[in-house]
Amino acid sequence: MVTIEQARRFALALPGTEEYDHVGRPAFRANGRTFATMWVTDRRMNIILSQIDRSVFCSFDPDIVYPVPNKWGSHHGATLFELDRVPPEMLEDAISTAYQTVMNKKPNRQSKKKP
Repeated sequence: MVTIEQARRFALALPGTEEYDHVGRPAFRANGRTFATMWVTDRRMNIILSQIDRSVFCSFDPDIVYPVPNKWGSHHGATLFELDRVPPEMLEDAISTAYQTVMNKKPNRQSKKKP
């Protein structure tokens, strides 16, 4: 089980990460790119993963880690992690993997910081 605060700490521990509001949800970005969003009331975290990384994490248990059931899941790698059931080490690894992916891309200069 992972608490909301633990998930937040995992994300914010990564260098250059900032938290911001994304459609009423806490989200995390680095290098001008979002890599995770928390669904606090649903106790889930949406982590953006490559198709290969997502297949690895989803193989753990498709009831705990699974693609978002829309175009964001099928085309953009949006992957949900059930915080009440995911092992903390796995969530931390997934957040770190998503972070590394955005850090390996060119900076997103079009992203504007919101106050």
